[in-house]
Amino acid sequence: MAIDDPVQPRADAPDAPDAPDDGENPTTWRALRPLVRRVHFYAGVLIAPVLFLAALTGTLYALSYPAEKLMYSHELTVPAGDTAQPLSRQVAAAQAAHPDGEVTAVWPAPEDDATTRVLMDSPEVAEDRTLTVFVDPYTAQVRGALETSGDALPLRAWLSSFHANLQLGETGRIYSELAASWMWVVALGGLALWVGRRRAARKALPLTRPNRKATGRRRTLSWHGSVGLWAVTGLVVLSATGLTWSTYAGANIDELQTKLGGSTPSVSATLDGGAAAGGEHAGHHMGGTAPKPGGPDVGIDKVVEAARAQGVDSTLQITLPAEGNGYVVKERDKQFPTHLDSVAVDPADGRVMDTLRFADHPLLAKLTRWGIDVHMGMLFGLANQLALAALGVSLMFLVFWGYRMWWLRRPTQDRALGFGRPVARGTWRKVPLPVLLPLVAVTAVVGWFVPLLGISLVAFLVLDVVLGRVAAARAGA
Repeated sequence: MAIDDPVQPRADAPDAPDAPDDGENPTTWRALRPLVRRVHFYAGVLIAPVLFLAALTGTLYALSYPAEKLMYSHELTVPAGDTAQPLSRQVAAAQAAHPDGEVTAVWPAPEDDATTRVLMDSPEVAEDRTLTVFVDPYTAQVRGALETSGDALPLRAWLSSFHANLQLGETGRIYSELAASWMWVVALGGLALWVGRRRAARKALPLTRPNRKATGRRRTLSWHGSVGLWAVTGLVVLSATGLTWSTYAGANIDELQTKLGGSTPSVSATLDGGAAAGGEHAGHHMGGTAPKPGGPDVGIDKVVEAARAQGVDSTLQITLPAEGNGYVVKERDKQFPTHLDSVAVDPADGRVMDTLRFADHPLLAKLTRWGIDVHMGMLFGLANQLALAALGVSLMFLVFWGYRMWWLRRPTQDRALGFGRPVARGTWRKVPLPVLLPLVAVTAVVGWFVPLLGISLVAFLVLDVVLGRVAAARAGA
């Protein structure tokens, strides 16, 4: 992701000009290389601040997993005991401690030294948040309560929102989508430039290690290229997975995934007389009796027994019945191997109405699930989180090195900071037509599918034309 520019270095610079492209195809890469460098340059200068911010907030988010275990250890952990209290008694203890809350879900203690989480809709927390009450499963004593978002406790929930939208709501999501839209372009463009540069060098230099003998800008470029080579795969994965839940590109991805039959199915919990259930798995519904208010309910303990009898027993999440629906018991272990099986249980008699196995999900739905969980640091646990933090730090250094190279190659005759000379006019005409036409078509399709990329790319092209005309006018003056 070099913020590098094709302008020649000044005469007194210690760095020699770039190595020639001897041996490269003169009609393809040599013709495309100035264009790739120009796009890479503009993206580096103008998009790099957004990438740096995304890397910084993402690194903080990745590190929030171990941080919250320390910060909220009292709520999360208890001394392991011999016999756990019935889940219904644990829920009753939470309700007694927070009588104004309405229980919506229960997460039984997943480990011997963990607490049970009782999730509530409550006036004590913000409308888009949940009050989670932590209960000792062995004594049924309440250990505390926190405002949560999904499985994220306050620290991680705040950092998650900060990473996604800078705490600015829907408007702020434009920043993260812009970063995700350009990250893969900048990363792959930098990879092409780095590999092409090393192949054209007169001396064989390792791609994966910086040249410690280099000085000045070339030393910075060497570090930038080597670290970028190691990070490029991770950056492309983060870019692709980040786009899946973005506002504009995410909507296009969801539509395409649905058309390809890759939507994530859901277990059907609709009872007879209830509203029709959606999702691809609705056809497996076997029917149940719609409960009347205050009607029969076998209770959460029987429901958990029924789910475990179906093999749904890994890190459970029990959603209580809503009007017209039964209990839904899901596994929520997103580490690899993933355990996300689910069942629907009739509250009237504890009968399993529907079962959905993660193994039966469409392949595209599985890949989406795994990609998102990698992006969020869940799939491989602590190793995943540390790898994300390392990627974030690497990206911040890549941006720093890029700006340093830009600074070292700036026009200095009048000590004015400038963007450098635009690529010579007519670059497109040098690209062979069999390459140019598919390139334009692919760029148009990608720009439509990823709108913020397309809009900003057009803006870069307009800026490039304007700077070129200004430079030409000055040269003719």
